Amino acid sequence: MKSTLAPGIKGEKTVTTTPDMGISHLGEGARVLSTPAMIGIMEKTCLETVLPHLDATEGTVGTMVHVWHRAPIETGKPVTCRCKLLEKDRRKLLFEVEVVAGDLKLGDGTHERFVVDTSKFSK
Repeated sequence: MKSTLAPGIKGEKTVTTTPDMGISHLGEGARVLSTPAMIGIMEKTCLETVLPHLDATEGTVGTMVHVWHRAPIETGKPVTCRCKLLEKDRRKLLFEVEVVAGDLKLGDGTHERFVVDTSKFSK
């Protein structure tokens, strides 16, 4: 880990939602962003935010998600995820996360990731 990996770093990612990110169990008319897809956007935003602060043989894995899905959004619409690193305890990273569409807060909460040695996974 680089010394720049410290509380306060922030990241932001905007994605256009796709039909495969929507819920399907309520029928064709209910094409809204699913909770698992929203969480995936949060995880990817946190991952991409810390990558510049890691050594070449390091990556992160998600270990905890505690979020609320507060509002629906139709698939096909853009959403923005923002994250902020709140705490760093050795290899444990705790982020504040939120997903919005304009002024509408779709979801928010916290996400924990651990820094891992990626060379251990290639054996």
